[in-house]
Amino acid sequence: MTTFTKPNHIGRKISRIRELRDMKQEALAQALGTNQQTISAMENSENIEDEKLMEVAKALGVSVEAIKNFSEEAVLNIIGNTVNNHDNASSFNYGCTFNVFDKLIDVYQEKEKLYERLLQAEKDKVEYLEKLLKGK
Repeated sequence: MTTFTKPNHIGRKISRIRELRDMKQEALAQALGTNQQTISAMENSENIEDEKLMEVAKALGVSVEAIKNFSEEAVLNIIGNTVNNHDNASSFNYGCTFNVFDKLIDVYQEKEKLYERLLQAEKDKVEYLEKLLKGK
C-alpha cells in the first residue's frame, strides 16, 4: 500500500498566503519591484530560488518557514475552531475581557490629570513672565 503525498508546491502556497492577506498580484509585484505577469509565473512554479523566496516572504510579512510549511488544512482548522457554530457559522464570538465602564472612568481620570498638569504649566508660565516684567 502506497501513500500519495502532495508535492510541496511553493508557488501555490505563496498564492494562498497572498490571498489570505488580501493582497493582489499587482501589489506583491510592486513590493518586489516587478510586474504582475512575473508574480503569476512564480505562483505557478513548484520551486522558487531561496533568495527570491526570502524577498517574497518579506513582502508578504511572513517568514520563509511559514511559506514552506503553509498548510491549507491548518488554516481551515484554525478558522473552524474559532467560529461559534451555535447560531450563525459566519459570526465570530469574541467576548470583552475588561469592564468597559472601568476603562471609561480610567480614561476620564487620566484626562483630568492631564488638564491639571496643563493648567499648572500655564500658571508657571504666567508666573515666570511676571517675574521677567518686574525685573525690567
